[in-house]
Amino acid sequence: MAQLSDDCFAFGGPLMSVDEAQALIADRVPALAGEETAALLSATGRVLAGDLRAPLPLPPFFNSAVDGYAFRHADLAAAGETRLPVVARLQAGQVTAAIAPGTSIRIFTGAPMPEGADTVMMQEDAREESGAVLLAPGLKRGANCRPAGEDVAQGEVALTAGRRLLPPDIGLAAALGLTVLPVRRRVRVGVFSTGDELAEPGTPLGAARTYDSNRFTLLALLAGLPAEACDLGILPDEPEATADALTRAAATHDLLLTSGGVSTGEADHVKAAIQQGGSLVFWRLAIKPGRPAAMGVIGGTPVVGLPGNPVAAVVTFLHLARPLVLRLAGAEAEPLPRFPAEAGFSYRKKAGRREYVRVRLAATDGLPLAQKFAREGAGLLTSLTRSDALAELPEEVTQVAPGDRIRVLPFRAVF
Repeated sequence: MAQLSDDCFAFGGPLMSVDEAQALIADRVPALAGEETAALLSATGRVLAGDLRAPLPLPPFFNSAVDGYAFRHADLAAAGETRLPVVARLQAGQVTAAIAPGTSIRIFTGAPMPEGADTVMMQEDAREESGAVLLAPGLKRGANCRPAGEDVAQGEVALTAGRRLLPPDIGLAAALGLTVLPVRRRVRVGVFSTGDELAEPGTPLGAARTYDSNRFTLLALLAGLPAEACDLGILPDEPEATADALTRAAATHDLLLTSGGVSTGEADHVKAAIQQGGSLVFWRLAIKPGRPAAMGVIGGTPVVGLPGNPVAAVVTFLHLARPLVLRLAGAEAEPLPRFPAEAGFSYRKKAGRREYVRVRLAATDGLPLAQKFAREGAGLLTSLTRSDALAELPEEVTQVAPGDRIRVLPFRAVF
């Protein structure tokens, strides 16, 4: 388990900025101990536990980068065409004897360069006739060749510790002949929803009830991170039951996430439960949507209480839970991907808090045009499914006008 001290964050302010919250996570949350090995095809998305040094050069031998003709550069005339007999044909996966002076070899991409040959002329630039090839002048020594280790030298760090392994990384490891990789263990994350009004999807929906969606959204978001997500169900609106469930879950998880129950209502018990079982770091974040968000520690395990409104839960997950999971997993810092866009809307906001506006993106000859989604409610799930991105409006911004340059977080990049 994470085993943080209850006072490891030591923040005393009433309202925490997004940057302050993320700095606390980066500075004071240690990576979890524990490593294991994973087969290549199951290592995608895992965090590399140590620097991966190349056991061999890549490519492992001097080879042709194109289809063409291999020859000794010393045989190429300085002016006019050079005529060399073609004495062999060499495909990828084959080897041949050393090349004799004054001859050439028909060679194909990936084939090893014959001993003595140092240059390849592309087939498009040469003419073959009567068993010989005519080579144009002016080609540089080593043209169209790939030296051994051009991509990765033997012993070089090919992948660094802390890297979240992507498909190209798996391909690189395979090219180096590896079948397993050392990875950090996944972060065990327990996910609760809270509220007597919630019902499990698939069960009869009683009066004044609504189906729980936040828990499933959070579990799906965790699926894209180096985490083992655990569905812990729905907590009732009872203070002792909430406190007891969080304390018990903290003993067997590295991180707990809840949604709902963190505001100031009489039925909001998550904040008090965190205080009862451990310590509260903060319970209001300078962000919209998502201000009623809590973060604390119970029994050494960090706990994040996300808002109950679906859009606010997603926004605060991205800014609190995501960096926490990555930090606990020992991953390199991964800021949320932000891209420039042009505002196609007017908007006013308060200074001092960061706001996220749902937008649709339209392609233009310049920057993408961001058009504000028609409705703003933080409880509107369709505002996420029918928009493309979150427009990020920093703390110091108080208004946006059409044509302003803004930054957006496209859903397909951040999820």
